[in-house]
Amino acid sequence: MAGLTRAQQQMVEIAKGLRGEVSVLILDEPTASLTEAETQRLFELVARLQARGVGIVYISHRMQEIARIADRITVLRDGREVTTVEARETDADRLIELMSGRAIEQVYPRIAFAPGETVLEVEGLHSPNGVRCASLTVRRGEVVGLAGLVGCGKSELFRAVCGLDPVSAGRVLFKGQPRTGARVRRLLDEGLFYLPPDRKGEGLVLGFSARANITLPLVHGPLRGHGGWLRKRLGRRLSTAAAERVELAPRNLERPVALLSGGNQQKVLFGKGMTRDAALYVFDEPTVGVDIGTRSALYQVIRKLCEGGAAVVVISSDLPEVLHLSHRVYVMCRGEIAGELQGDAIGETAVLNLFFGSSENNKP
Repeated sequence: MAGLTRAQQQMVEIAKGLRGEVSVLILDEPTASLTEAETQRLFELVARLQARGVGIVYISHRMQEIARIADRITVLRDGREVTTVEARETDADRLIELMSGRAIEQVYPRIAFAPGETVLEVEGLHSPNGVRCASLTVRRGEVVGLAGLVGCGKSELFRAVCGLDPVSAGRVLFKGQPRTGARVRRLLDEGLFYLPPDRKGEGLVLGFSARANITLPLVHGPLRGHGGWLRKRLGRRLSTAAAERVELAPRNLERPVALLSGGNQQKVLFGKGMTRDAALYVFDEPTVGVDIGTRSALYQVIRKLCEGGAAVVVISSDLPEVLHLSHRVYVMCRGEIAGELQGDAIGETAVLNLFFGSSENNKP
């Protein structure tokens, strides 16, 4: 099925099931690259297959999806089966505890809230990629969550802010200076770190070692010595320190990234932002496709960055992630910011209401 997108390949396999050509269908993280409309269509087709007697094995780290379609849930940890439970009798918190081997409060850290100066201001931003009149602020010492269904525009908003997509109207201020439509390189040099949601397609050079990937952002900066020669000793020192901060084992530093697990690849991607201090860290789907143990480690990185005085943005389709990590949450719906929630107002019901545009009371 060369030339087809992942979504198209999945639909081909489902079509085979509908024609009676398969008796068991295995779907591995099937919604990772799907829009909300595509996800809904996928679930409809899965329901049709179940009705025809096809067995479905659905592999996912997304608790909401599992709860929605599963009858039974088998939990694996460290390659071994932990238990099998009835889906209707088990909530998301219990699943997280089974997957991680620890209480949920140990998975999601408590992050101190000490807001300081405003690092990022976005005012009335419009973009050809579907974002309409978006306004938000991010301060030092806080985690700002950006939540919404896949395809709502949350990733597109920050791609425009970070210079990856064009801005058609509005303005962006970074550290008090106008940076609307600024080049990505300039923003990076001024202290903005952006972690993309597609680590293989945008974030990593798979043929390079983990060490080379971590130091790649520094090649045209601190690592460039006199005469254009790279300062290799400095690169080794900085990459080793970054690996320690993200709990990447030293033995993995010299291995090609393509040979690492998904969790270790994500740690390498995080490591690229640990080689120099940034004022603003933007993490777009920071734990997509990684196990619960790696999630916990990456959440600790986010906690330390925030408590160290950085401004942090977490963009996620994983609702528990946003609810547990954020001090403030902006919710997007159909390209617009539908509302802002803070402190005790941040809750599943409030966010879901804004997901579907059913509340007008929290618009900023």
